[in-house]
Amino acid sequence: MPLKPPHAWKPLNWFYRDRHRADRPPSAPRWIDTFNDRLAVKMTVMFGSIWCVYMFTVFSLLPVLHASWQGPLLYISNCIQLVALPALMVGNAVIARGTDQRAIEDHTALVEILNDVREELAQLRAFTAGIARTEQENKDRPADVIAFANEATITVNEPAAPTGGRVDGSLSGPTAG
Repeated sequence: MPLKPPHAWKPLNWFYRDRHRADRPPSAPRWIDTFNDRLAVKMTVMFGSIWCVYMFTVFSLLPVLHASWQGPLLYISNCIQLVALPALMVGNAVIARGTDQRAIEDHTALVEILNDVREELAQLRAFTAGIARTEQENKDRPADVIAFANEATITVNEPAAPTGGRVDGSLSGPTAG
């Protein structure tokens, strides 16, 4: 087991708590972590919608109607930016976490498929090598072919048909009905 690197002290270590460290097994997320992740994703989807664009466009045009509202609206827009930016970053990080998990699962599945294809290719190569060897043996062996009016071809060097049967596979003799 490799040694852990020395822990680097961070002034806000409690703030940067890492739930997915490699030296301990992953634990079930706490309810607050689940709530925070869901809220961040919902806020990311909400801020990424066209309706939010329409709302902020109308909000930015309000000082045209009442110039005296410009100061309070500027304060409100700064507050929205202070909330929206971290929410968007966290939401994107949560969404990316799911993408990373899907990428790991896809990679595992593709490696399994690749191993199956390699096994089948090895079997196919072995099978085709046997066919090539048989073809080469047949090519090297002299063959005497007799043809009758393009309807029947008999090769003299072919192995004999099994005993009790004809070339077409039907039985001959008293058992054939």
